[in-house]
Amino acid sequence: MMTPEQYEESLRQMNFKVYLQGELIDNPVDHPIIRPSMNSVKMTYKLAHDPQYADLMTATSHLSGETVNRFCHLHQSTEDLVKKVKMQRLLGQKTAACFQRCVGMDAINAVDSVTFEMDDKLGTEYHQRFIKFLTRMQEEDWTVDGAMTDPKGDRGLSPSRQADPDLFLHVVEKRQDGIIVRGAKAHQTGAINSHWILIMPTIAMSKEDADYAVSFVCPADEAGIFYIYGRQSCDTRKLEGGDIDVGNRQFGGHEALMVFDNVFIPWENVFMCGETEFSGSLVERFAGYHRQSYGGCKVGVGDVLIGATALAADYNGAAKASHIKDKLIEMTHLNETLYSCGLACSAEGHKTASGTYLIDLLLANVCKQNVTRFPYEIARLAEDIAGGLMVTMPSEKDLRHPVIGKVVEKYFQGVSGVPTEARMRILRLIENITLGTAAVGYRTESMHGAGSPQAQRIMIARQGNLEQKKNLAKAIAGIGE
Repeated sequence: MMTPEQYEESLRQMNFKVYLQGELIDNPVDHPIIRPSMNSVKMTYKLAHDPQYADLMTATSHLSGETVNRFCHLHQSTEDLVKKVKMQRLLGQKTAACFQRCVGMDAINAVDSVTFEMDDKLGTEYHQRFIKFLTRMQEEDWTVDGAMTDPKGDRGLSPSRQADPDLFLHVVEKRQDGIIVRGAKAHQTGAINSHWILIMPTIAMSKEDADYAVSFVCPADEAGIFYIYGRQSCDTRKLEGGDIDVGNRQFGGHEALMVFDNVFIPWENVFMCGETEFSGSLVERFAGYHRQSYGGCKVGVGDVLIGATALAADYNGAAKASHIKDKLIEMTHLNETLYSCGLACSAEGHKTASGTYLIDLLLANVCKQNVTRFPYEIARLAEDIAGGLMVTMPSEKDLRHPVIGKVVEKYFQGVSGVPTEARMRILRLIENITLGTAAVGYRTESMHGAGSPQAQRIMIARQGNLEQKKNLAKAIAGIGE
């Protein structure tokens, strides 16, 4: 397994083409806006080498028998599924941000079972190609970014009927040695901190959309791929060189538009090419795994937010008020409910034909449906308790100023004995998680990540087995067929 230092050095060896705020970036690793997100990924490598966390952060590969980072592992039991959620909560607690490797972990588990079933029915060789890649991924301890979401254009039209065919990534040429693809993937979490990209179709495809039913892997810095870095609220505070105003200076997350400009993919790296009947299964399983993930990562960040809010109450001198205590209880209740859903869909998982375990899809979608709501309420309560100073206090430069700094210290003092700086730091952390750069990985992503709310409701309707429930009621009521 790679060390954090080896991981950072591996990124330095790559040749990313990244545009950020209209400029081509020479060195993404050390760019002040990007580096905190890289630090979050480094934590997944650091904790894997810590004996205290080895049980959660590592697993035994069913391919080699070697110890591997859990982010490179295929779930071999419901215990693996549960440990995944616990690991994600731990990392959320350690970074208070998105640590970005979950998408790739969820992608490899979905691709494994779908390619196995595809080969079994169609006689293709996709699964053995995938296993060959996975073996290298585990040996090298790669960070792999799973990429599913297309720009989509007109949501009322299928991919092949778009005015611009590139609004969904697609195959433009099939050659003897591979395929040429063109298009883009949007909102790609951690793309610039990844070694490889695993592409999947974004929706179930019909036969007329066969060119869009494509899955493959390629190096993240492959020729023809470039990135446009996503904007985040308060992101330019990272350029100011301060420590307080960022809220969470060490860790963060990122998203980017990933553009494929006629990129060549050799056949050995292709896992689906036109098999439209399996595109829906791949989307459904990946989405299920990723909706399970939110029952861990969002909870870990929620733990930090709850702790910061309790500290704000302490520093404000309001901790003993009954309504403050009750709001903190409500925040904890909501957070633990999310965790319970993540654990439940894991414990109720089942073995697929390939041997990899899949979560209970109904409960995973219930988990994510709750995630679209509860973090918003947790954030609202945090802002309520923190008070308006969270968004109106002066800057760190004002606090450090030789003249007005003493005025800031005097008038923004809370409880006597607690330094004004400590109060400002904790309020900035709350601002970061609820409104700033971390909100991308906590608040807003809770709504749209792994599919927006309606996507989960569609799956809940499919998986809810309403007819069985009707029959249960008939049996109790004594109604015959």
